[in-house]
Amino acid sequence: MNAADFIYWLDGFLWGKPFIVFTLLIGGYFFFRGGAFTVLHFPHILKHTLCSMTSKEANNKEKGSVSPFEAACIAIGGCVGAGNIAGVATAIATGGPGSVFWLWLWAFFGMMIKLVEITLGCHYRTKNEKGEYLGGGTYALERGLYREKGLKAGLFMAGLLGVCFVIQFLAGSQAYTISEVLHESFGVSMVLVTTVYTLVLYYIIWAGVPRIAKVATLLVPFMCVAFVVGGLILIIANIGSLPSVIVEIFTSAFTGHAAVGGFAGAAVSQAISKGLSRSINSSEAGQASSPLIHGSALTVHPVREGLWGAFEVFMDTLVVCSITALSVLCTGAWSSGLTGATVTIYAYESVFGTWAPRFIGFMCILFGITSTAGWYTYYRTVISHGLQSNPVLRDRILFIFKCVFPIPNMIIVSSISLGGYSADLFWAIVDISLAPVVFANLLGLFLLRKKFFEILKDYKARYMGIGKVDPDFRVFYEDDPEVFKKEEALREHYRQLEHEAYAKKA
Repeated sequence: MNAADFIYWLDGFLWGKPFIVFTLLIGGYFFFRGGAFTVLHFPHILKHTLCSMTSKEANNKEKGSVSPFEAACIAIGGCVGAGNIAGVATAIATGGPGSVFWLWLWAFFGMMIKLVEITLGCHYRTKNEKGEYLGGGTYALERGLYREKGLKAGLFMAGLLGVCFVIQFLAGSQAYTISEVLHESFGVSMVLVTTVYTLVLYYIIWAGVPRIAKVATLLVPFMCVAFVVGGLILIIANIGSLPSVIVEIFTSAFTGHAAVGGFAGAAVSQAISKGLSRSINSSEAGQASSPLIHGSALTVHPVREGLWGAFEVFMDTLVVCSITALSVLCTGAWSSGLTGATVTIYAYESVFGTWAPRFIGFMCILFGITSTAGWYTYYRTVISHGLQSNPVLRDRILFIFKCVFPIPNMIIVSSISLGGYSADLFWAIVDISLAPVVFANLLGLFLLRKKFFEILKDYKARYMGIGKVDPDFRVFYEDDPEVFKKEEALREHYRQLEHEAYAKKA
């Protein structure tokens, strides 16, 4: 068994039936236990997200924080990436039309899951010794399980989630898809494209979160609208085949799909695996990523910030991913035998001709830059938490990470392109890096389920007129005076350590 065969085997093993059942059970539990909140109260979500983008609340921030709108743009930029263009197309090309059903199913569960993880990440957030807001899954596990409940397993869970999360950067980022598109469209060397992309990425991340937030708020709204409009034009041009495509999505989700054209055929398990993994990878619902930037947002309530997460999944999966899926299905491109972004280009060429490669190439560049930059902020937050007790070492490690972060792009792209492998090998690597962090995160959310439903109950009473407000309920973890006192003592201790370390260095 060579390295490529081992990667394919490991991908199939990690995304086997036990893990799929576990993931769907956790998603279904929160969805139904929460009374389908994200569906029944979707107008409320839109009111406080899409319809409030220019409001004072959505753009409010202070030193050490980002605004809710900036956090959402970074998060949407982080999840609307190559997975929407190439990942979805690859899922259909390997799992058949039925994979789209499972992609959609997780989108509905995922809206609730993302609401849960962002709510908990914001509730348990803290400020570091520099006054910066930091929050996310690792903070929720450490504070919620270890400090609040006294469970030592909380420290282990937080460490496991943190390590699994950071390891994902070794799988590369969006560079492969961008390189693939520009190579297929214009014959440009994939290695050359990756080199240029890496330099651009260095420029963006070197100035830190403020520049990333600025880039995201400028590009994300534009790129989403442009891709949706282009996709709708393509689907309308093939509107006659849309009814049969919809039927095929639902029937093959439970029956599998026989070989057709260049498509090799797929079993039901393959459709579920590919649809589920692509949906999680694209929307990042359950991936513990978005809470890491939403935890830095200045928000009135953890659930209010979580609403942005539910909207992100809706926008990413039910809108952008669906555009790609219906495009490659309506045009028949999915059965061409191609994989990766090439499938999407093939579909768009049927309507846009020679403009298709340029359009998809431009979209991939925008999606890729915003996604990779957004993920850099996520890794930075997790590392900061893990090394919070040693500020000097933390700053050194963060600097080193900033230097090495784009390097896996070069390694992955060079290995796959020069080795003559196809795009599905890249997506197998992505899936392998994804499974451990999803398992650790979903398990952590389940262990903290009681706290989430308490916070949700409080939000519904305060802002939706559902139930009675408990004036003694503490919306944020540090609203407890005793907790705040202990946390402030820790922050002062870290400040002193940093001062002493730099004094000795001087």
